[in-house]
Amino acid sequence: MQTITANQAKTLLDQGALLIDIRDPAEYARQRIADSVNLPLAQLPGLLPQVAGKAVIFHCLSGKRTAMNAAKLAASTPCNAYLLEGGLQGWQAAGLPVQGQRKQPLELMRQVQIAAGLLALLGAILGFAVSPWFYLLSAAVGAGLTFAGITGFCGMALLLQRMPWNWA
Repeated sequence: MQTITANQAKTLLDQGALLIDIRDPAEYARQRIADSVNLPLAQLPGLLPQVAGKAVIFHCLSGKRTAMNAAKLAASTPCNAYLLEGGLQGWQAAGLPVQGQRKQPLELMRQVQIAAGLLALLGAILGFAVSPWFYLLSAAVGAGLTFAGITGFCGMALLLQRMPWNWA
């Protein structure tokens, strides 16, 4: 698939192209390009009947997800398909408007990264200032992240998902 700039995408959109945001619904709710359609990667097989005859432009936050999944995106689209260079960030860098609700919670993975980073930092600071036993907190966080990476199961994500600010 061909990669196009934000201004080229804007021109195609003005001509009736369809802009598809492949990010998760939580990311989409937080910030998006106006008139884009949210269709996460897992839902792409349902795209075929909806786009017949229209050009399609795919985007994510930075353009990396769409580039990594270009073959899957091309296979799901029976018409001319393009990738938005730089994704949503490229769109913003070109001075084009975005919309959304900044009060929406951060994406769950960002919440996990923040919590894990703070816990590891806290363990290191307390280990230095209070007792070396607090270094075990940093070790536990590191072990949990390693386990999550290997198995795909993240207990911290499950815990954060149940927090009140993440309730729909």
